[in-house]
Amino acid sequence: MAKKIMIQGTMSGVGKSLITAGLCRIFAQDGYRVAPFKSQNMALNSYVTEDGCEIGRAQAMQAEAAGCKPAAELNPILLKPNTDTGSQVIVMGKAIGDMSAMEYYSRKREFIPYILDSFTKLEEEYDIIVIEGAGSPAEINLKDNDIVNMGLAELVDAPVLIVGDIDRGGVFAQLLGTLDLLTAEERERVKGLVINKFRGDPSLLDSGIKILEERGGVPVAGLIPYMDVRLEDEDSLSERLSVIGSAANKNRIIDIAVIRFGRMSNYTDMDIFEGFDDVGIRYVESPKDIGRPDMVILPGSKNTIEDLKKLYESGMAEMILRLAKEGCVIFGICGGMQMLGKYIYEDEDCVRSMSVDGRYEGLGLLPIYTVLGYDKTLKRISTVIGKTCGTLESLTGHEVTGYEIHEGRTYHMENSSGEGENKAGLTEAIVCSDSTDSMNVYGTYIHGIFDEGGTAKAVVRALAGIKGVAVSRPDKSDIQSYREYKETQYDRLADILRKSLDMDAIYGMLR
Repeated sequence: MAKKIMIQGTMSGVGKSLITAGLCRIFAQDGYRVAPFKSQNMALNSYVTEDGCEIGRAQAMQAEAAGCKPAAELNPILLKPNTDTGSQVIVMGKAIGDMSAMEYYSRKREFIPYILDSFTKLEEEYDIIVIEGAGSPAEINLKDNDIVNMGLAELVDAPVLIVGDIDRGGVFAQLLGTLDLLTAEERERVKGLVINKFRGDPSLLDSGIKILEERGGVPVAGLIPYMDVRLEDEDSLSERLSVIGSAANKNRIIDIAVIRFGRMSNYTDMDIFEGFDDVGIRYVESPKDIGRPDMVILPGSKNTIEDLKKLYESGMAEMILRLAKEGCVIFGICGGMQMLGKYIYEDEDCVRSMSVDGRYEGLGLLPIYTVLGYDKTLKRISTVIGKTCGTLESLTGHEVTGYEIHEGRTYHMENSSGEGENKAGLTEAIVCSDSTDSMNVYGTYIHGIFDEGGTAKAVVRALAGIKGVAVSRPDKSDIQSYREYKETQYDRLADILRKSLDMDAIYGMLR
C-alpha cells in the first residue's frame, strides 16, 4: 500500500497547493510513483481529464508535477460556487446538481464512499500519495463530519504537516492557535510545522522557532522563503488578482486587461502571457481601472447571467463597447464569449416562445446567441483555428489543444436552436465579429487556447504590430513551449523545497 503524507494549513492561501506540488515533484525525482489527492476542493478553476471528468485545476497541476495522469480519483469532490451561499457539486468528475452550503454540509458524509474508493485505487497504483487539506483543520464549527482535513487524515491514517504563512504576519499565533484547537488525537497526527513565505534573514526567527517548538510540542520541519515560482493558482484568493495597475506592469509594451467577474472561472487561461517580458496583465473590476488597454479578455464565469448583469450595472459594459468601436481587441472565453453575443436564453422554451422573460441582452459584439439548460459539456479539444479576421488574422491555421467546460449551447444568429445539423451549436475554434464597427472581437469555448502552438506569441506580435512597435526583449515562449516552461517551474519549486524542508524528517514521517 502507498505511503502518504498530508499537507494542512492554518488558513486558505498559505501555500498548501504549491507545497503539495513541490513534494510530488521531489518524490517523483527520487524515483517514486506519486499522486496528489484532495478529497474536496472548492474552486472555480477546473480541468477536464481525458475521459471527460472535471477536477480542480490545482490537482491537474499537481499531477503534472508528479508525472501522473489527471483523473477524477485525484479530486473526487469539487465544489464550484455559483452564489454567495451555494455551489454546483461535482462528484467523481460529474455534476450532480446545485446545493446550498447547509444542504451540502448536512449530506457530505454521503460522499465518503467515493473518497475512500478513490483513495484505495490510488494506494494500489502509487508508492506515495501527497494529500492536500482545505482551509484550516481548526474551523471548530465545521469539524463535525469533516472529510477534508483531520477527518480525512483519520480515515486514511495519514501523518500531517501544518503550514503557516508568515508573510501576512502572526504565523506563531496561527500555528499555536491551530494546535490548541485540535483534539489530543488530532495533535498526535501532526508530525511537523512549516513556516512559508519568509522574507529576510532566517536567523531572526531562531528564538521564535525555539519557543514555537517548546509550546507546540511539534518540530518545525521547514522554513520556506517567499518563492518566485509561476504556477497555476487554485482560486480567486490568488495574490496576482489583487494587483491592479501595479508597478510590475509599468513600462510594458503590451497591456492586457482581464475583466474580474464575481464568479470568474479558469483565469489560468491567461497565465501564459505572464511569461512574456513585454506583456502586462491586469485584473480589473470597474470602468475607472480599465484605461486604454491593447486587449480586453472576458474570462469564464460560473454564473454568466449574474456577471453579465453586473457588467451593465457597473458601467463596464459601456466601456467594453466603446473600446471595441475604437479597435481594441476584445476576446471572450467560455462564459465571456457568451456575454459578447446578442442574447442569452435560460432554456429552449424561451427561444421557441420568443418570450422576453428568460432572455438577457448580451453585449451584441459577436453574431451568436446562447441557450442555457442543456447538460454540461466536458471534453478535450484538439483542432485548428479557422479563418479569422482583423488584428488576430494571423491566428488562422494555428493548431490548438485545450478543453471545454460549459453549460449551454451557442449558435450563430441565423441558426435555429436545436434543429437539424445545427443542434450541436458552434463548431469553430474561434468566432469572429461580422461588424465593420468592431472588427476585433473574438470568442472561444476552448480553455487553454493560448497555451500551445505559438498562439500566445502570435497574439502578442499582432498587438505590438497595431502599435507599430516591436517586442524586442526575449520572452520565455521563444525558448520553449508553455508546457516545457511549467516543467522548469516544477523543478525550481522542488529545488527550493529540498533546501528549505527537512526532507529526512519528511521521509521519516512516511515510514
